[in-house]
Amino acid sequence: MRRVSRIAVAGVATAAFAVTVSACGSSSTSSSSGDDKNLGLALAYDVGGKGDQSFNDAATAGMEKADKEFGYKSTAVEPQDGESDADKVQRLESLAKQGYNPVIGVGFAYAPAVKEAAAKYPKTTFGIVDDEQTKADNVADLVFSEEQASYLAGVAAAKATKSNVVGFIGGVDVPLIHKFEAGYKQGVADTKKGVTVKSQYLTETAAEGGFSSPDKGESAADGQIDAGADVVYAAAGLSGQGVIKAASANKIWAIGVDSDQYKQDALKAYKDSILTSAMKNVEGAVFTLAKSVEDGKPATGVVRGDLANGGVSLANSNPTFSGDKEIQDAVKKAEEGIKNGTITVKTS
Repeated sequence: MRRVSRIAVAGVATAAFAVTVSACGSSSTSSSSGDDKNLGLALAYDVGGKGDQSFNDAATAGMEKADKEFGYKSTAVEPQDGESDADKVQRLESLAKQGYNPVIGVGFAYAPAVKEAAAKYPKTTFGIVDDEQTKADNVADLVFSEEQASYLAGVAAAKATKSNVVGFIGGVDVPLIHKFEAGYKQGVADTKKGVTVKSQYLTETAAEGGFSSPDKGESAADGQIDAGADVVYAAAGLSGQGVIKAASANKIWAIGVDSDQYKQDALKAYKDSILTSAMKNVEGAVFTLAKSVEDGKPATGVVRGDLANGGVSLANSNPTFSGDKEIQDAVKKAEEGIKNGTITVKTS
């Protein structure tokens, strides 16, 4: 199983290993034998894997909720360094062949593999998180309006900054992360004139570790803090843990992503520096897809989460954030504007 540098990562407790799911990756939860029917859902993790306290862990929470609700014995598989699309195809096909349904690729990198595997297993429902280009009768594209939550993060950053310099750190320079940056910059600009947003991407490709290297995140954040930033927003998966660590060390604000990072056990030493998090409900999307299959009415096509339906949001766990009336009023006003259409958030 691939392991990368982590900051005291504390994963969710799971059952002991039962089988090796495929030659391409190792199982991280229990599973039943291939002779059983309706084993439950299967997750194929994105880079960073389980324990990222962000994107993949949110998917894990959805899987565990489905297990509890439906009596499943689901499974999840870690990615491997340097794997090809063929490796991903083999992983998904192995899961479908064993009887898992739905089978979900957690991350846009699975798009080609989902398309190929879905064609071979038309009776299995496949899900792909963060990609809407995969079109098939048995594929659900689980996507989100990340730019909307990021806009709210920008509003919060603009209200919180004292230096009038804030930062954005993206894990990988790809269109998905451009949505986070665009929304954040627009939220800052619409809220407070004269605030500078410093942007940086850690890598050009995921294979270079942009989503899985806390040390890269920490180094980038240190650079932005040295340049005057007193609020830094990271959309960088596991790498964002390094950003939060740097923010804590320098006593400035960090804004988390995907999950409510203020509540994450692995980040509790730094939680007082986590102003808020721009969340997307990957947990809910995973569970809802599993429920649709369980109910005999599998969801297919584009399934989008946004502010209006609760698919994205801004975390309110930090008492400093929730108790700041000026910030709260500004965020609420912006949220209402997005919902009623008076604010249109850019995606690039």
